[in-house]
Amino acid sequence: MRAERAQQNQTTLVLGGTGKTGRRVAQRLLARGVKTQVGSRSGEPPFDWEDRATWAPALQNVGSVYVSYYPDLAVPGALAAVRSFAELAVESGVRRLVLLSGRGEEEAQRTERAVQEAGAEWTIVRCSWFSQNFSENYLLEPILSGEVVLPVGDVPEPFIDADDIADVAVAALTEDGYAGELYELTGPRLLTFAEAIGEISWAAGRKIRFVPVSVEEYASVLAEQDVPAEFVWLLTYLFSEVLDGRNAYLTNGVQRALDREPKDFANYARDAAATGIWDGGR
Repeated sequence: MRAERAQQNQTTLVLGGTGKTGRRVAQRLLARGVKTQVGSRSGEPPFDWEDRATWAPALQNVGSVYVSYYPDLAVPGALAAVRSFAELAVESGVRRLVLLSGRGEEEAQRTERAVQEAGAEWTIVRCSWFSQNFSENYLLEPILSGEVVLPVGDVPEPFIDADDIADVAVAALTEDGYAGELYELTGPRLLTFAEAIGEISWAAGRKIRFVPVSVEEYASVLAEQDVPAEFVWLLTYLFSEVLDGRNAYLTNGVQRALDREPKDFANYARDAAATGIWDGGR
């Protein structure tokens, strides 16, 4: 049994604490009685990756940090920002850094090295595509419309549940035995996006079509919808490069970190459907 680390005198800062994984991490920490501070623009004190003046106040009396960079470690400037933050965190007395990283992204892996070299205990949580992208924000609206258009074909992805990510991150933040470890997290099955949409359709009891298109067509549609250019670039990068088959295999990261199996996509779809999130006002 790994010993719980003492947290009485210092706070755990959760960057991206209102996002998919950060929100879950913060909830779990609070449930454990860990003194927790949400790092976001609306937090107290506020934290903004684009405003370095907010970093030092957010790091006061902080012993551990969950580092989640928005929108993605692949975007220009992410590496420099995370490196500078990690160095400042160590100077401020932070003892442990847990980084949320992206699977199959060279830029993310360079950022991992920056965190590893910062001087604190570190844990890397390197993740595949989140299951919750289908129910929280990004793909929710297309699913509600009954048609999901994406520039991806038959390449399978081992979708990982955000609850599993949060469980690994919280263990790394609060328990001994995780420092110096890289956990590559996948779900227990490979699914194409078409198969994933099919499982969502079955769980929700609604007909939902999956329509594959070219990357160029997808980028054009996003631009017509006035999606900011930086997000168009990021999405086309993820679909054209990261989802090129390089991640089409399973790992044992969840099992190694938590001594249990990861959540299956079918169970995620069933649980999400039970909340009514995909009902579309029926």
